Amino acid sequence: MSSRDYSLDLALAEKLADAADAFTLSRYQALDLVIETKPDLTPVTDADKGTEELLRGIIAAERPEDFVVGEEFGGRDLLQLPGNTKHYWVIDPIDGTKNFVRGVPVWCTLIALMSPEHEVVAGVVSSPALFRRWSASQGGGAFLSLNGGEKKRINVSAVAKLADASLSYSDLVGWGARREKFIALQDHIWRTRGIGDFWSHMLVAEGAIDIAVEPKLALWDMAALDIVVREAGGTFSDLDGADGPNGAGGLSTNGLLKNQFVESVAE
Repeated sequence: MSSRDYSLDLALAEKLADAADAFTLSRYQALDLVIETKPDLTPVTDADKGTEELLRGIIAAERPEDFVVGEEFGGRDLLQLPGNTKHYWVIDPIDGTKNFVRGVPVWCTLIALMSPEHEVVAGVVSSPALFRRWSASQGGGAFLSLNGGEKKRINVSAVAKLADASLSYSDLVGWGARREKFIALQDHIWRTRGIGDFWSHMLVAEGAIDIAVEPKLALWDMAALDIVVREAGGTFSDLDGADGPNGAGGLSTNGLLKNQFVESVAE
């Protein structure tokens, strides 16, 4: 068990988020923004790459013993090293790049620290165009800061029935064999909205909605979300109900609705 003080790591994550916010905002809606297409046909900009390079540099200076896994420059191979006992940072420099390039303000930087046991122990979700930042560390609770203001503790809702629940998702891509069950479930839920991406999960942490789900995500899309939702009293899992951000998709709930949702869309 690590004796590391994760509150200090959260403070570093906040520092990283400050640097990322300044850089991403300087490139948001910039006329000279460079947009390329990755092999998976998703967009990547000079802002994505520049932000990750910036954060990797700060981490190298502040935590030289840790390593980094990032969306743009990789590092997941390091997780396979035999006998690995290192903590590692997981970074998505711009989550919501499609929104970023179109001028939609729903995008953020995701920063998380994971233990050698692959558990998220600190995380920050920073969305400067929405003037919001969420943060959490292991055992320390989850918090929301609006427009750089004082942190306010957040908690999930107490809704206990799917019929009374509010659900958010991104779209119907990637649902596979669960697609028809997911569509049918919406007739039995009180309210469904396609808010999508990180914001859906953070609204679960705030108690504003009760379930957020995306069937196809990567580790860097989920790690920071996981710790904020859990520290707010909720659950973060894959669609089969396995806890943590290491599955193929992400499901945030207030805890009371997790099993009901998983059973409703089971393959």
